[in-house]
Amino acid sequence: MTQELETMTVSAARLHNNMGPLWDGINPNLVAAIYEVNHKRERLENGPVVHCLFVDDANLEAQFNWQSPFDGTGPEARAPSLAAMLQSGAIQPLAEAIGEPVGEAVKEVSETARGRTGITKLNSTQVFSGMPPIRLQATIMLRAWRDPQTEVEDPMDMLMDWALPKYLAPEGTLLTAALEWWRENDDKDVNSLVEAAMPSAAPSLLAIRYKGRTYAPMVIESIGLPLNSPSDKFGRFVQIQIPITFATLTAWDGADWYDAKAPTR
Repeated sequence: MTQELETMTVSAARLHNNMGPLWDGINPNLVAAIYEVNHKRERLENGPVVHCLFVDDANLEAQFNWQSPFDGTGPEARAPSLAAMLQSGAIQPLAEAIGEPVGEAVKEVSETARGRTGITKLNSTQVFSGMPPIRLQATIMLRAWRDPQTEVEDPMDMLMDWALPKYLAPEGTLLTAALEWWRENDDKDVNSLVEAAMPSAAPSLLAIRYKGRTYAPMVIESIGLPLNSPSDKFGRFVQIQIPITFATLTAWDGADWYDAKAPTR
């Protein structure tokens, strides 16, 4: 499978390390750098770096799942209509219609219940039930000042190469993979079984360095290529704005956030 990976992916050897347009005169903090890392946030040696601008809105979004497991334990949930009538005093006309002595008792209860509620700090307490990965939504701009191939086409291809799986096996299921592993593999160990059962390779893990922070490891969740962008007479894009969504590989905690401000490793 190693040979297939080498033939199916963009070879970093044929791409220069610093990819993207020339951003002379622009504050370096405004230029985003995207490069491949491993799961430990360590940059891959001699890997290419795409330099680009984030235009329009670049939003870092974190969602947190807070739930109220005790919600609904008060009288408002058990008997909402009765509780509302008691709290608002709307039950008094009913009490007057019932008459003595039951009506008087109901009227007294209504006066006591007016303005009161069954909500307490306990049944309104929220508990943290998890969070999805943090997402970074941005629009990447690539523009050719001298050479559309090296400034737009190559970095665009690199982004797509990172977003797509490194290799997808042409065919096979878990059953057929196990049979082939049993028939053809002389060295029957756990590693060879895993390779046979999962023959494909997942997309790359990335780091995004932007405005003094390094967000890593991240994956590309979605990417779009507007094919009607301006191009030269050879069909090469001279300017393109690419909507893209990155997501952290895992949910983050406070240490991960402060680690993003640490020096790049």
